[in-house]
Amino acid sequence: MKTVSVSTRSKVLRELLRLAQGADVIVQSSDGARFFLTRITSADTFYIGGGDDDFDAEIAATRKNRRLMKFLDERGGKAKGHKGMPIGEVRRQLNS
Repeated sequence: MKTVSVSTRSKVLRELLRLAQGADVIVQSSDGARFFLTRITSADTFYIGGGDDDFDAEIAATRKNRRLMKFLDERGGKAKGHKGMPIGEVRRQLNS
C-alpha cells in the first residue's frame, strides 16, 4: 500500500475528502474502474491485500499487531468447548 500526499486545492478532491470524513466513498472513473476511499482513524489498523509478492510481508506485519493477536486469541478461547451447529440446521433455520 502506498501513501500519497495530495494538495487540497482541488475542489473535487476537497469534496471527496470531506465525504470520506463521514462515510466510506467509492470513486468511479470514467472508464468504470472503482476505488475505495476510507478514513483511517487509528495507527493500529492493518491492511490485507496487494500483490502476491506482498503477502508474506502482510502476514508478518499482521502477526506483529499485538492488539489483533490478543483479540483473535480471546475470540478463539470463547469458541473452545462449544460444539457449533451442523450446516443442515443452519440452512433449516434460515429457510424457515
